[in-house]
Amino acid sequence: MSDSYSPYGEQQPGPNVTPWSGPPAAPQQGGYPPYGQPPPAPQYGTPVPPAPNKSNQGLIIGLVAGAVVVVLALCGAGIGLLLANDDDDKPVVATSSGPTLGTGDGSGSTPDTAAVPTPRAADPPNTNDNNSMTARYSSDLSNVCEGSPILNAAPYSGPASAKAYAFSNNPGRPTSWSSKYVPSDKPYYAKSEDYQKVSVVGCLKYEEGSEGTPKKCQYKDKSDKQVTVDYVSSRYTLTFYAAKTAEKIGDGGTVTAPTSRCPSFISYDKATMRAYATPDAGTIEAAMDKFLS
Repeated sequence: MSDSYSPYGEQQPGPNVTPWSGPPAAPQQGGYPPYGQPPPAPQYGTPVPPAPNKSNQGLIIGLVAGAVVVVLALCGAGIGLLLANDDDDKPVVATSSGPTLGTGDGSGSTPDTAAVPTPRAADPPNTNDNNSMTARYSSDLSNVCEGSPILNAAPYSGPASAKAYAFSNNPGRPTSWSSKYVPSDKPYYAKSEDYQKVSVVGCLKYEEGSEGTPKKCQYKDKSDKQVTVDYVSSRYTLTFYAAKTAEKIGDGGTVTAPTSRCPSFISYDKATMRAYATPDAGTIEAAMDKFLS
């Protein structure tokens, strides 16, 4: 029996020897595994990382610590913003203009004066501008006696050159003013159509409580029935005003309304059967002469 050799220089077993009857021969150094022998299975498992370089360990630890500090700083800033927003939502309590020393709890704290409101500017002085009016008739100047300036009246520059009207009320109608007669030969006389030339208005105001003992006057009414009317005397105060401004410019004294005799015609109140005497024309004329001379 002859021996056979492999092409690779390895001796092959004889025909009577099984290839696996014994342990395989160890391969030669730097050679290949035996023919027919499967290569050894690769060993799989968890790879073990190489040990980190000790020179980088300090750098890694520093970076981790810095990241932690940054995260903590951001968290602190977020909490601070949240608290600030919470304070902004609270209402601002305004305090009085005068500082308060201490509180009721005895802490002695002073309230914040930044919220004190600015004082409002003082109102302008009250005037009669809201009562001003433009006259259309001579009778409109009687509103001067109620405090209303007449915008289109003549300005008052003195008594000597003034034109004047006179009006009076009565106990029965205290807010109703009637025109009084002014002689046409007076320098202060003005026609009814010349009301815009008037600069002075004389107001005869009834004095309350000045009524005298009524005078009994007999008349016939419209049905020709006999009636008795109580004719009452009284007193008036004459005051002069500038027509354009309704400002007082002089006093005319007291003017009486006498009942020395019963008038030919009379206007009376049917409910009270009373009538009031009118101010004496002579006394009015004398007072106006004195003031406007």
